[in-house]
Amino acid sequence: MFGMELGLYLKLSAMMFLEFAVWGAWYPVLATRLLGPLKFSGKQTGWIYATLPLGCIFMPLVAGQVADRWINTEFILAGAHLAGTLLLFIAAWKRKFTSLFGVLLVYALFYAATLPLVNSLMFRHLEANGASAKSPYIFMWAPIAWALAGYFLTGWRWVFKTGEEGRDCLVLAAVLSVVMAVVCGALLPETRPLATAGASALGMLKDSSFLIFIIISMIAPGMMQFYFLGTAQFMQDNGIASKNVPAAMAIAQATQAVATLALLGLLVDKIGYKWTLTLGAASWLVMYVIYVMPRPAAVIAAGQAFHGLAYVFFIIAGQMFAGAVAPKGAEASMQALIFTAQSGIALFLGTQFAGIVMDKCRVEGRFQWSKLWMVPGVVMLVCVLALFFLFKGTVPTP
Repeated sequence: MFGMELGLYLKLSAMMFLEFAVWGAWYPVLATRLLGPLKFSGKQTGWIYATLPLGCIFMPLVAGQVADRWINTEFILAGAHLAGTLLLFIAAWKRKFTSLFGVLLVYALFYAATLPLVNSLMFRHLEANGASAKSPYIFMWAPIAWALAGYFLTGWRWVFKTGEEGRDCLVLAAVLSVVMAVVCGALLPETRPLATAGASALGMLKDSSFLIFIIISMIAPGMMQFYFLGTAQFMQDNGIASKNVPAAMAIAQATQAVATLALLGLLVDKIGYKWTLTLGAASWLVMYVIYVMPRPAAVIAAGQAFHGLAYVFFIIAGQMFAGAVAPKGAEASMQALIFTAQSGIALFLGTQFAGIVMDKCRVEGRFQWSKLWMVPGVVMLVCVLALFFLFKGTVPTP
C-alpha cells in the first residue's frame, strides 16, 4: 500500500492518529474552563498554555539523545504516555492555578518528549521500506485525529451535558493517552538506538535568508496562541453554544487534513517554498481580519479553515523546507532546530504575549474582541511582508 507494507502503514498511522488526538482533545478548548468556571485571568491562562511550549524548548533534545543512545523509541513513547495518563487525570480535578500549572508542566515535559520521536520513528521505518515520499499518507492522520477528538467531545457534551464545567477535555485526553501507550508498547516496530547522534545545523544561521525564516518561525507560530487562548470564548461570546465550540474549531483540522494530502506537495512543486510559506502566514492574517470585522457566527466558524491552511503551508511546509536545505549529515539537528523555534520558543513567547494582551483588552469581565484580534493581525502582516521581501526560499540543487 502506497509503496509500503499494509501492516506498517496501519501501525504508523495509528501512532500518528493517537499522538495528535491526545493533544487535540484538550488544547483547543481548555481555555474555556480556565477563563470560565475556574475564573483564571488571561495571564494565568497564558501560563497554563505555556507549559507545553516550555517543555518543547528542551525536552525533544533530551528525548532524542536517549532514543539515539540508550532506549528503544517505542518504549520511550509508551512510558511517556503512561505517565501522561496519570497526570491528565490529576489535572482534570485541579481548580487552583498553582497546582494545575505544576501538574500540566510535568505533563508537558513528558508529552513534548514524544512529539519528535513520533516523526523520527516514522521516517526511519519509511526509509527502511523505501517509502519516504509517502509520509503525507501518515501525516494526514494528525489533523484528522485533532478534528475527530473535537467532534467526539462535542457529541459527549450533547449527551452528558459536561460542557459547562469543561474538565471532560482532560479526561478524554487521558483515556486516549493510555490507548497510545498500549499501541506504542505492543504494536510499533522495534526501533533500537542509533550508534551516533545527529550533527549540528546552527551554521545555517549565517545565511541571511535562512535566518529570516528562523526568526519568523519564532514569531508567526506564536500568534497561534491568540487563536488557542481566545477563540473558544470568542465563539461563545458571539452566539456559538459551548457544546458546539469543539466541532466548530475542528473545521481547521478538517481543512488541514485535506490540504496536507491534496495541496501541500503540489504547491511546493509549483510555486516553491517562498510563496508556500508566505501563503501560510497570509492565511493566519486573513483569519484575524475576519475576527476583527463585524460578522455572524457562521463566518467565524468558516474562518477556522484559514487556521488549517496556515498550519499546513507554514508549519509543515517550514519543516519540509528545513529538511530540504539541511547540510548533509545535519538533517536531525535541523529538524530539532525548527521544532524548537516553532513549537518551543514561538509558542512560549506567544502564550505570554497573548495572555498580557487579553488582560489589557478585558473590561469589566468582557473582552474587547476587535481590539484584541488586531494585535496578532498586525504581527502577521509584518511576517507576511518580511517573507515577501526578505526570504528567498531557495533549495540547493543536489
